[in-house]
Amino acid sequence: MLRAGSVVTCIACRNLLPSRMGVKFRVPLQKLHPLSRAIHHRYTANNNPQRPPHCSAARHYTSLSRLPMRPPKSRSGGHGYQQHRSFWVARLAARLLKLRYILLGSAVGGGYTAKKTYDEWKDMFPDMSQYTWIVPDFVWELSENIDLDKLASALPELEDLAKLLPDMEKIGENFTFLKSLLSSETTGESTLRATDIPPTSAAMSDSSEKQFKKSSDKEKVDQLQEELLRTQLKYQRMLERLEKENKELRKVVLQKDDKGIHQRKVKKSLIDLYSEVLDILSDYDSNYNTQDHLPRVVVVGDQSAGKTSVLEMIAQARIFPRGSGEMMTRSPVKVTLSEGPHHVAMFKDSTREFDLGKEADLAALRHEIEIRMRKSVKEGQTVSPETISLSVKGPGIQRMVLVDLPGVISTVTTGMAADTKETIFSISKAYMQNPNAIILCIQDGSVDAERSIVTDLVSQMDPQGKRTIFVLTKVDLAEKNLASPSRIQQIVEGKLFPMKALGYFAVVTGKGSSNESIDSIKDYEEDFFQSSRLLRDGMLKAHQVTTKNLSLAVSDCFWKMVRESVEQQADAFKASRFNLETEWKNNYPRLRELDRNELFEKAKNEILDEVISLSQVTPKHWESILQKKLWERVSTHVIENIYLPAAQTTNSGTFNTTVDIKLKQWTDKQLPHKALEVAWETLQEEFARFMAEYKEKDQDDIFEKLKEAVKDESIKRHKWNERAMDSLRVIQHNALEDRSITDKSQWDAAIQFMEETLQSRLKDTDSVIADMVGPDWKQRWMSWTNRTPEQHIRNETKNELEHLLKLHEDHTAYLANDEVTTVRKNLEGRGVEVDPVLIKDTWHQLYRRHFLQKALLHCNLCRRGFYYYQRHFVDSELECNDVVLFWRIQRMLAITANTLRQQLTNKEVRRLEKNVKEVLEDFGEDTEKKVQLITGRRVQLAEDLKKVREIQEKLEAFIEALHKEK
Repeated sequence: MLRAGSVVTCIACRNLLPSRMGVKFRVPLQKLHPLSRAIHHRYTANNNPQRPPHCSAARHYTSLSRLPMRPPKSRSGGHGYQQHRSFWVARLAARLLKLRYILLGSAVGGGYTAKKTYDEWKDMFPDMSQYTWIVPDFVWELSENIDLDKLASALPELEDLAKLLPDMEKIGENFTFLKSLLSSETTGESTLRATDIPPTSAAMSDSSEKQFKKSSDKEKVDQLQEELLRTQLKYQRMLERLEKENKELRKVVLQKDDKGIHQRKVKKSLIDLYSEVLDILSDYDSNYNTQDHLPRVVVVGDQSAGKTSVLEMIAQARIFPRGSGEMMTRSPVKVTLSEGPHHVAMFKDSTREFDLGKEADLAALRHEIEIRMRKSVKEGQTVSPETISLSVKGPGIQRMVLVDLPGVISTVTTGMAADTKETIFSISKAYMQNPNAIILCIQDGSVDAERSIVTDLVSQMDPQGKRTIFVLTKVDLAEKNLASPSRIQQIVEGKLFPMKALGYFAVVTGKGSSNESIDSIKDYEEDFFQSSRLLRDGMLKAHQVTTKNLSLAVSDCFWKMVRESVEQQADAFKASRFNLETEWKNNYPRLRELDRNELFEKAKNEILDEVISLSQVTPKHWESILQKKLWERVSTHVIENIYLPAAQTTNSGTFNTTVDIKLKQWTDKQLPHKALEVAWETLQEEFARFMAEYKEKDQDDIFEKLKEAVKDESIKRHKWNERAMDSLRVIQHNALEDRSITDKSQWDAAIQFMEETLQSRLKDTDSVIADMVGPDWKQRWMSWTNRTPEQHIRNETKNELEHLLKLHEDHTAYLANDEVTTVRKNLEGRGVEVDPVLIKDTWHQLYRRHFLQKALLHCNLCRRGFYYYQRHFVDSELECNDVVLFWRIQRMLAITANTLRQQLTNKEVRRLEKNVKEVLEDFGEDTEKKVQLITGRRVQLAEDLKKVREIQEKLEAFIEALHKEK
């Protein structure tokens, strides 16, 4: 390379392409990739005013110009020549003596010049110290764990790398020609003075003019533009290759966990710590106005504008379900992007990893996201505000947190809920109103800009555009369909929409096919912009295109916003924690701060203790309760359907036959069912009784709703063993078949059981009759009450029927029709109009009382009848077959109660305990159920305290890691 003055180089670069030529390739330095920035700086003039512009010791090596040749000094003739001849010996000696000083001075000057040149080259490189936070900690540890010498030996030689560099001499010649071409067209003062241009550069300009004099000026400019584009693309490919190698290297390093690099405890990455804080905040609802203002990248756009496609390009995987024109994003999806050795995805509440390199796993992931979205949508709704949290890791992925929102719609179509449009607007506003949220506004470039809805919404939420990044999608279709491509230029320059933005980007996310891979989309995007006239004509700048540049810009903006706001949020939660702790100390000073889950575990233990107490019930207590309840359930049937019909028979043989037939029918159809119903009700009542007893022992009333729900659900799920019914039927049938009373005590017990039953029935019958006829004279006199007209009629009917019973004490249980007519005529004779139905109803109760009174008298006579029973009532007018019937019923009740007690204690109590455990486990996994059953300010305050502490701790850990990474 040749040496040229720095001023010449600077002026040549700065004035290379005047604005009037329409060539717009000037790229802001801060927008370029670091390596591209260094290359740009290499050919940019040093604008440091402190550095002298014409210092010969501070020149750059470049091909733009050559060192000026020193003109040969002409020899002057004359009389002075003889003097030179006279003293040439002296002069030669003096020169030889000065030679050592010349050599020393040359060495010193050359060293100083080399040092100066080295310092200038070092100053040209950007300061990378502020970007050290981008590189994770493990990279700085590579020298300790990887043999860098072996790695360096595997890299290509410098000669091979030099072949990749562009031909600087050729580019310099083109620059010189362009400069001379433009200088010739300028009428004013020349940008480059002739004195500043070395003779060698002028010679090069002349030769270049001769080389290209046959071509027109326009063709020369086009050729130069194409040469610059090719150079830029060449560097871009080289950068991509280096980045790919870096990605592979990082992947290998991250996979060394099992080989000793990270034998210590693996630390969570910075973005994972931040994502955990956001997950907790998504479920937190503070009553102290502590809002979630932590940054997120909120992706908004019209429906089918390409939001999901842009997010997939950033995540480098097609992870979202797709549909043709159909609404697919039905709820917000929070995607945490981070770097990792393998390209995988995982849900927050699941341990399954989806390998994004396998198509089967990608399909399963898309299906799972679609299922979760549909589950989150309530019945009758189209979209849901519930957030689905997903993390994606992979080599080379930019670290950030994005939230994909449902697309904004203008019209509610068939099948959607009526409030779908308003719900989508409210969800979008809820995320965008966060003052630290970065709004990624997606606009479809293939449709008219006037049809956009989302731009107005974004303008309302961020009028100054301080946190909005605008993305124009489907630029390939826009360039193809638009008659005026300048509209795309107006969009990306922010002149067409009323909204403002931090930056504008144009991307291409595929050809519209759902089967395209990410790599093929990237290749298509690169090929499009390489051949697009939008970039070639300067309508789009190089840093404004491709999703790769977009992801870099969004990631930088995201982390800048995080650093500016995270400490303020931590202070806000610290103040909220103080307020909550103060309220707890004042209202619940003697209680521990138990959140809902801890309270549920406490209630769970208490309920299980109560269930275990059922096993402590004595067998005697079980049998007593079961026998009593069973008789209460079947006594009416025994008296009305078995005893009374059998008692109407004329002899003992007919009585026993009738009883046997009816008992058999009863045992086959009803008795086992009734017995199991009684047993199940008894188990429920005892369970409820034990829970009530525990409630009285200073139990926390906050568990009342939970215990009641557990009891009801457990009883609902419990089903008695069906095979127990068949065995119980056989046992009951055998018990009723046995008529043998072995001793006097059993006889007396049967007499007592019969007498108690008849007395109870007689008492009930007397009460019914009293209600029918109304108060007697004593009650009317003492209580000042009178009979109603109906009671008066019934009283007259009762008197007439009692007169009939006195005349016919052995009357049957039913009145004949002529008897009913006679009673009615007699009543009409006394002026009482009565209905035949009323007469029969009154007769039924009166006859029952008459029968029960006779049965009690007969029961007293049978007290001494055991002797006659042993002789089968031979030579005796006394017959006590009804006592035998009641003994059979009593024995059946005792045997049934014993059988049910055994089944309860051996099986059903354990099954109930198992059901209770299952119900408690189900309730424990159902968060909504716990919120519904364990309520109160005390619970909510403990919940808020727990979450605020957790958020504050995680924020502090994140801030500490953030400071370390700086």
